Amino acid sequence: MEIQGPILYLLIAWGILTAIFIVLLIWRSVLASHEDDQIFLDAAEEHMAKEQRELVAKITSLTKPIATTGIAAGALLLVIAGMWVYNGLRNF
Repeated sequence: MEIQGPILYLLIAWGILTAIFIVLLIWRSVLASHEDDQIFLDAAEEHMAKEQRELVAKITSLTKPIATTGIAAGALLLVIAGMWVYNGLRNF
């Protein structure tokens, strides 16, 4: 069975979207590995606290793109599966 037409293009789009999703997950994991759970600071180490706040802000800002790409990849996979089943039943 040869995959062609719209299903092929949707599979390519799904692959790209899934790759973006995985890269975002890896990036968040890398950022989270640099985050300290508990940090004790005095006034002289305020720059470390600032870096920590910026890191938490970056991790938080990735939440929406990760959720969006994950949902889109899942929905696209369902559409592809539905089209594949529909084509299979139509050609049966």
